[in-house]
Order: sequence, then C-alpha cells, then structure tokens
Amino acid sequence: MARTEHYDDPTAPKPNSMVVAASAVVTDDHGHILLQRRRDNDLWALPGGGMDLTDSLPGTAVREVKEETGFDVEITGLVGTYTDPKHIIAYTDGEVRRQFNVCFTARITSGQLAISDESTELPFVPPEEIDQLPMHHTQRLRLQHFLEHREKPYLG
Repeated sequence: MARTEHYDDPTAPKPNSMVVAASAVVTDDHGHILLQRRRDNDLWALPGGGMDLTDSLPGTAVREVKEETGFDVEITGLVGTYTDPKHIIAYTDGEVRRQFNVCFTARITSGQLAISDESTELPFVPPEEIDQLPMHHTQRLRLQHFLEHREKPYLG
C-alpha cells in the first residue's frame, strides 16, 4: 500500500483517523544513524510505526525497530513529541491520518540487521550525509533535534 505525505497543503485530504506512533533514533558505535528507505513512498525515515492497544509508547518503538530492522533495542532517551496538525498521511486504501509521534533514542542490545517488507534499504548513515537523502520534513525535523543534543525534549 502506497502513502503520500502532505505538509501544510491546503489540497491535502481531510484526516479520517488519528494514530499514536513511536519512532527511534538508533545509532551505532560510530554515531551513525540507522535509517530505512520506505517501500511505500521511497523516502528515508527512522524506524517506527503505530502503537497497538496492548503497547506502551516505548514498547512500540522497541517492537517497530525489531520488526523493521531485526535489531533488539533498549530505549535510552526522548528526542521529542511531534503532533503537528499540518502533517497529513494519505494511504491508497482510503485512510488519511493525523499522526502523533513520540521519538526516542535507542541502543542496540542484540539481533542482526534484516530488511523487512516495509523497506528496501537499512544503512547506518553518517550524520553529515543525512541532508543528501530524500526525506519528509517531519523526519528531518526529528533528526535535527536529535543532532542538536538538546537538554530537553522537543514538545510540538
């Protein structure tokens, strides 16, 4: 199923759902960031996804990283909350969502890198190369906040 991300677009369809989601900035020993190239829109993004009714937000991030990358991770911190109503995601099945995302930091505890059916590539990317990747504004904002080493999480 394909998706189209809109930001501050007056022609975007109106949302028909609200999804609580979590994502994680996972780094290796060199400070490179694990990114996935999404199969549904061909853009680069952090691993993450929607919360199940039986999940916590940190648990969602841990589960989604495992499902999308093969790695088991431990949550180590909070980058921020991202609730901008200008960000609309439209899916080809008719769902048009507003997303509430909480972005965490995480470290790998075990597992092996494995591409899921949701992505086509899973590299660890040096921070200085991130600007060169096609990525939605909202993903870039989370990475910018992480790379700023803020004392307090972003609340937006």
